[in-house]
Amino acid sequence: QVQLVESGGGLVQTGGSLRLSCAPSEGTFMNYYMGWFRQAPGKEREFVASSSRDDSNTNYADSVKGRFTISRDNAEKTVFLQMSSLKPEDTAVYYCAAGRALVRILAPTQTTRYDYWGQGTQVTVSS
Repeated sequence: QVQLVESGGGLVQTGGSLRLSCAPSEGTFMNYYMGWFRQAPGKEREFVASSSRDDSNTNYADSVKGRFTISRDNAEKTVFLQMSSLKPEDTAVYYCAAGRALVRILAPTQTTRYDYWGQGTQVTVSS
């Protein structure tokens, strides 16, 4: 069973930046597409960003385009989410997810396409 370990969450002021990291505990990292999702209190989990297994294709939610960047270091077997110009509405628990990639360019946005999930890391943006 692949475990995903997230780090990098915390408290930041509006306009600030944070970088989240996620690394799977086992498996061949390049066999997975990777995604970030978030869930605010009282809301459903929503898509934030995703990256294909070779990092050639990325997708972003409209709400984070131009502010967040997903990247992966296949040598270090880590995926990152760089978050800038943070807003209070970005406050949520952020989850890393991985899915087995049979097609190189896949970078799904749906939660149902992911096989493994991390425990989540809290991001709080104060106004």
